[in-house]
Amino acid sequence: MKLNTWFTKVAETVSHAAGHAVAFIICCLVILVWAACGPIFQFSDTWQLLINTGTTIVTFLMVFLIQNTQNRDGAAVQAKLDELIRVTAASNSFIGIEHLTVEEVNEFRAKCKAAAGKAGSAAVKKASAKARKAADKAA
Repeated sequence: MKLNTWFTKVAETVSHAAGHAVAFIICCLVILVWAACGPIFQFSDTWQLLINTGTTIVTFLMVFLIQNTQNRDGAAVQAKLDELIRVTAASNSFIGIEHLTVEEVNEFRAKCKAAAGKAGSAAVKKASAKARKAADKAA
């Protein structure tokens, strides 16, 4: 199995497990046990170091797993949006703009804002009425 495939499966599994309510409860229990052990260890530096080290390691590892999950999710959303743009009357020039620089994206945003201003509020009202009519039919 390739490293990326393995990492993706691990990241997906851990992200799913970490987002579960049971994971939160387990973490709370660990903190409570640690706090309860404070008097036993006389709130020593070692007692404090234990929780600091543990949480630092978990946080360090979770950053990579969360980033991997977000990268995959973002790429999937972009692919879906690109496909919607491709199959509709929308401008195909928007496909792949997530790869542009901030300045180039801001240029696109300015063009969209200008085009929206030209369309005028009449078009917005017409589209809104059409959307309401479609929603009423669906209901």
